[in-house]
Amino acid sequence: MTWRGQNLPPDHPPVKSGRIGVLLVNLGTPDAPDPVSVKRYLKQFLSDRRVIEIPPIAWQPILRGIILNTRPQKSAEAYAKIWTPRGSPLADITASQAEAMAEVLGEAARVDYAMRYGNPSIEDKLTHLMREGCDRILIAPMYPQYCAATTATVFDEIARVLSEMRWQPALRFVPPYHDDDNYIAALADDLSRQVAGLDFSPEVMLLSFHGMPLRTLEQGDPYHCQCCKTSRLLQERLRERPEFAGTRFETTFQSRFGPAKWLEPATDDTLIKEGEKGTKRLVVAAPGFAVDCVETLEELALEGRDEFLEAGGEQYAVLDCLNTSDAGLGMLDRMLRRELSGWI
Repeated sequence: MTWRGQNLPPDHPPVKSGRIGVLLVNLGTPDAPDPVSVKRYLKQFLSDRRVIEIPPIAWQPILRGIILNTRPQKSAEAYAKIWTPRGSPLADITASQAEAMAEVLGEAARVDYAMRYGNPSIEDKLTHLMREGCDRILIAPMYPQYCAATTATVFDEIARVLSEMRWQPALRFVPPYHDDDNYIAALADDLSRQVAGLDFSPEVMLLSFHGMPLRTLEQGDPYHCQCCKTSRLLQERLRERPEFAGTRFETTFQSRFGPAKWLEPATDDTLIKEGEKGTKRLVVAAPGFAVDCVETLEELALEGRDEFLEAGGEQYAVLDCLNTSDAGLGMLDRMLRRELSGWI
């Protein structure tokens, strides 16, 4: 083999190319439910300037001097309550989604998954796809609603990894799908299925989204507006279903952190207020999460239950995210095929 008239060295490695790759990306998780692992994870996560929009010179002393010396123990206890023999639910379910998409796409595309923070890293997985011959890669941030602190950080990390690559792949990104009809229909179908299986009919349904500081809305982040649109479209579908006859819907925001003012109403405050004013039967769905994680399995399902029941509520359920449900995988398949159009 020659190149411009020159013989290539005999040990020149074979080069793979011409394949299509898909990389599902979720937020991340510690490697284990212990303080050391959680501290390592939180250090990476909370050092991202998209996540904490405070100048590092002011934030890093707080992070390293206070937060990383106090929060890991509490967070580790929360993770320990939901950890499974297969590890972190978020990583496990995301891996299962990737496996399912690999099966349905077959030879058309190589499908893998990565975590924005923690393992497996975007850098490792993107590099691996390139080595497998994927020179066209679809990046799928698993965030229905766009937020600079989630979606944009995936773009940032991809750009950083590409900056160190000599041979870069062609890339596409799955856009936010907060109002995608496939997504809304999948949510409506799966939530209806789950509510039909309960032993009570909900008086109230909370649609709980992850919270963000109010200043992100004031600075132009579309996250709050996209959450509200998801909630409105989903309610329009659910009100037509017999499982939700007479149900009142409320949109709330969870997971407040720090002293800043956050998006409201807060999920925990709402649970307490509903119990105190006489609501007895309540369900919670988390349509902003692609898969179940510590925020849904511990914060909503365990802490939220205690808050509602102690305030006077009687029946409470947190519904699963789309995860690997038939509706969820069908939606994901259609979305990926649409974005891969022209490549496969």
